[in-house]
Amino acid sequence: MSATARKKAPNAEDIRARKGGTPLVSLTAYTTPVAKLMDAHCDFVLVGDSVGMVLHGLESTLGVTMEMMVLHGQAVSRGLNNAMMVIDMPFASYELNPAEAFRNAARLMAETGAGAVKLEGGVEMAETIRFLVRRGIPVMAHIGLTPQSINTLGGYKVQGRDQQAQAILADAHAVAEAGAFSVVLEKIPQGLADRITAEVAIPTIGIGASAGCDGQILVVDDMLGFFTAFKPKFVKRYADLGQQAEDAIAEYAADVRSRTFPADEHVFADHAPAKGSAT
Repeated sequence: MSATARKKAPNAEDIRARKGGTPLVSLTAYTTPVAKLMDAHCDFVLVGDSVGMVLHGLESTLGVTMEMMVLHGQAVSRGLNNAMMVIDMPFASYELNPAEAFRNAARLMAETGAGAVKLEGGVEMAETIRFLVRRGIPVMAHIGLTPQSINTLGGYKVQGRDQQAQAILADAHAVAEAGAFSVVLEKIPQGLADRITAEVAIPTIGIGASAGCDGQILVVDDMLGFFTAFKPKFVKRYADLGQQAEDAIAEYAADVRSRTFPADEHVFADHAPAKGSAT
């Protein structure tokens, strides 16, 4: 589905214009059915590289490929009409140089219909963000805890405490000045998130940051209780669908083994029913 098919969806400038207004709502999505469920409720939907951990069983996002992002981006696009779609650039698809970043970002947008790409990094990625924006690629930035950098960050730790605060603040200003239309703040102290939100002219999207951010995002499988390998402090579980699904599967297995499923209403008669009767 092309981007033009989602005429009601906001674009990057619409999202930028929401700075200081009603908080922006976002979730990740990786499949068509889930995208359909959130389309009426989210301002933008992120096809996150978290798909590698959530759906593919990877230990981190580092093994996610361009092909995986294209596949899931196309699936999510089919489920959206009202929400903007943003897609993550996977690890090693944009860090080498701005020209390579442009080629890969252009491919993601062209093949999925995404309205923007998201990439991780602050000061060090400002040149790339500027390069992309000048060539028509809207960019959502992502600073603080950047999952693609866990090997250099030392794991999934809070970022921006004490001496780190100034560096995170500098990252926020750098991506805003480079032309990013919004910035995700992940796992940083509340006070720092509030300061960044007050100082930069673009919307801040919090995930483990502050209620004072201009919007919030969560991984959908976390908040629905499907992904249970671990639960970050910043996640609120709005449902426990994983346990409900396991219980349903167990009930089905018991019914099959006891031959109570399928029952009479689930099977077909040897002869076609008379016209007008139930099948």
